[in-house]
Amino acid sequence: MIIIIDFGSQFNQLIARRVRENDVYCQIEPAGISVNKIKELNPKGIILSGGPSSIYEENSPSIDKSLFDLDIPILGICYGMHYMVNILGGKIKKAAKREYGFASLDIKNPSPLFKDMDTGFQCWMSHGDSAIELPENFVITASTENTSIAAIANHTKKFYGLQFHPEVEHSINGSLMISHFIFDVCNCRENWSMKSFCDGAIAQIKEAVGDKKVIMGLSGGVDSSVAATLIHKAIGKNLFCIFVNNGLLRKNEQETLEKSLISNLDLNIKFVDEKEKFLTALKGVTDPEKKRKIIGNLFIEVFEAEANKIEGAQFLGQGTLYPDIIESKSAFGGPTAIIKSHHNVGGLPEKMKLKLIEPLHLLFKDEVRKLGTQLGINDDLIWRQPFPGPGLAIRIMGEITVSRLAILREADAILLEEIRKAGLYRKLWQSFAVLLPVKSVGVMGDKRTFANCIAVRAVTSNDAMTADWAKLPHDLLGSISNRIINEVENINRVVFDITSKPPGTIEWE
Repeated sequence: MIIIIDFGSQFNQLIARRVRENDVYCQIEPAGISVNKIKELNPKGIILSGGPSSIYEENSPSIDKSLFDLDIPILGICYGMHYMVNILGGKIKKAAKREYGFASLDIKNPSPLFKDMDTGFQCWMSHGDSAIELPENFVITASTENTSIAAIANHTKKFYGLQFHPEVEHSINGSLMISHFIFDVCNCRENWSMKSFCDGAIAQIKEAVGDKKVIMGLSGGVDSSVAATLIHKAIGKNLFCIFVNNGLLRKNEQETLEKSLISNLDLNIKFVDEKEKFLTALKGVTDPEKKRKIIGNLFIEVFEAEANKIEGAQFLGQGTLYPDIIESKSAFGGPTAIIKSHHNVGGLPEKMKLKLIEPLHLLFKDEVRKLGTQLGINDDLIWRQPFPGPGLAIRIMGEITVSRLAILREADAILLEEIRKAGLYRKLWQSFAVLLPVKSVGVMGDKRTFANCIAVRAVTSNDAMTADWAKLPHDLLGSISNRIINEVENINRVVFDITSKPPGTIEWE
């Protein structure tokens, strides 16, 4: 296995994804892990993640120095490299110029990480500190115009450092560098598969739940459907699923999902209509975090109310994924900064009556789809684009009203219809409409209008941790705009969002 030490990077779970893409098992551990624990785990290699701190800040994350005496290869990324340089006798200082975004990397000296690569290519930087003096027996292996020490190596100890982030897609050859570390430096074997994960997860659920009952909110999306099927494989009819119509669903969502879920999954499913309760609670609320908290708390209330009707229900199943956790809090108690809360993470009340069971919390979306295939789930469910738990509430900027929901539903339905017609639905990570809190002047039928604006969002991604805006054909954008303006009441303008993640997020709220 490979151990990843969590120093708090927003992208540290991406490192895990890059390792697992190579069919090698990895485990993320907090910076406070003891050396004895690492010895017990017996990893083939260690990766020190990046992080938002400076090594000179008070309470910045640290690890036991004796970690570097274990004769285990180590790769430090950004903060991880700074920490390694500093603790081994080098020097780090605040950079004269912060480097954020794309940079051109120039290879200066041989390194197994750069095997069979060109002498120069693009990398992605995000740092305010830089190394200015290396520890003994380290050499510079790469530089950028702004950062003379962009990659380092101690070939004898098998210690390597990268100032940039190889785990993000923006870094050309980044995944290959991690692969070289795993195989050429650490001599790992490809012996971790989705089948092994599936078998292990089912066994763990059986052991944790026993003969007790699990209640689970089933949205019909990929995550909840796969999680429910996995739990069902473990405990059978002791899983009780609830589909909650919160009034924030897309057009004809419940009707479509009723047919899909009942025909494809042999599960206990109860459909509950709670539209009025959710819309009443959201009346007048415009703050995105308050929306999420309200919706999250109401979901749990509904689950607990339904659980009280089921004798012996002690667990709440959820389809939480790695990106949910990393963007809400550090998955393993590390110092990762909160970006936004998720309805199935940050929205949970402090005192829950049900214990959580989250069998997918170690997986990314593409891995969940592979697991779904392993479980025999229908392709129509597996390839549904992600839809957020708070639903259309976070795609309406401002107050949620029945009339604004109706406008967005119609616009979103037209957008998805055109995306499917163009054969792009599976190629896009997400595509959806957003109702903006602004009105603009227009001319329709020789009359002046003052109506709402719709933003079209379409992105490509592998894991939702990073994403790029989709370069949709102009004629497709024209068809989408024309249909929305002509077919949806009170819309006279359509705009296209061309923001990547980072710096933006995929959803608008």
